[in-house]
Amino acid sequence: MSFQDKSLQCSDCGTTFTFSAEDQEFFQQKGYTNEPKRCPECRQARKSERYGSSSYGAPRQMFPATCAECGKSTEVPFEPRGDRPVYCSDCYRKIRPSR
Repeated sequence: MSFQDKSLQCSDCGTTFTFSAEDQEFFQQKGYTNEPKRCPECRQARKSERYGSSSYGAPRQMFPATCAECGKSTEVPFEPRGDRPVYCSDCYRKIRPSR
């Protein structure tokens, strides 16, 4: 089936956006039957609202820590409480090898 670019209107912001032939082919391969209702910018904004700002490439907040094994300064994606040891990534891999 041959696809051609289509101009669609975003249901959120009202701007016109292009539903490209490549995107149409992708939608067909995935089994999607409906055309997109939102422009790419509004789709991304909606995903951010739905899944939170930590999703989709947003940087994680990192906290400074000192490795309990080697003493090296490191950063971890959680706030250390002090009641449990914190390890740098190298020491963590040694202590807890992949499964």
